[in-house]
Amino acid sequence: MPYKITVLKKMENPEFAEAYCGQGLSVCPCPAFEVGQEFVTEQDRPAHFCEWAWDDIYKYILMFRCGGNMTDTFNWMRDRNTMIACCSDGIRPVVFKIERIE
Repeated sequence: MPYKITVLKKMENPEFAEAYCGQGLSVCPCPAFEVGQEFVTEQDRPAHFCEWAWDDIYKYILMFRCGGNMTDTFNWMRDRNTMIACCSDGIRPVVFKIERIE
């Protein structure tokens, strides 16, 4: 079963970068993705998809593959075939929509 991953938003937290990153480091939104960019996969990390972000969201792909969702169990998502997740980069996170395509 295929899954579609859509980049919803790229954020940056310059106050965290200023407080915690190396001096003189220029922080910009994540260069690995563009808002609206889409990836389709059955299971494996799509080509050119950030390995760090994949590691963060893969658990939701696995949940869908096993028949789970965040609606029936936790009433978290309105649509049982959708999950909103983000990478764990606290300085410049990227938000993704993950959809199970039936």
